[in-house]
Amino acid sequence: MDAKVYELINDQINKELYSAYLYLAFADYYEEEGLSGYANYFEIQAAEERDHALIFRKYLHENGEKVRLLAIDQPEVTFANFLEPLEAAMEHEQYVTSLIHDIYAAALEAHDYRAQKFLGWFIDEQMEEEDNADTMITNMKLFGGDPKGLYDLDRECAARVYSTPSPLAAE
Repeated sequence: MDAKVYELINDQINKELYSAYLYLAFADYYEEEGLSGYANYFEIQAAEERDHALIFRKYLHENGEKVRLLAIDQPEVTFANFLEPLEAAMEHEQYVTSLIHDIYAAALEAHDYRAQKFLGWFIDEQMEEEDNADTMITNMKLFGGDPKGLYDLDRECAARVYSTPSPLAAE
């Protein structure tokens, strides 16, 4: 495996685990504010991010590479209202998309076709993540200012269930 592609993928493991920490911090904020449905939504987001780290880890192992786990930074987040974590989630997902694109660009430059194919799943996943984040923001802006609307949104988030990502489900 190309050294640059390896480094970027190994670093992505850490970044995905940080994303899980970040989303747990969002879940904690909502739980402490009495919105347990939103807390559930972000707990599931955290589980998905952890799973993304495991998918990258599995890929390195399947390609004979050693995984180096790095320290995970503590998220430093505070919020003034219910919209701010949703906007922070969108910003973070856009950042993760840029990281995936950087790995893909390195794989393209290295003619690493296996990595390009592998990363295709993450490109699709990031498109879905950004779309979901945008929907969450739109819904909060449209309905979150009304107590009944916020209640309904929270119940909708409470109904979200975790599902194992397809690259891990095959195991």
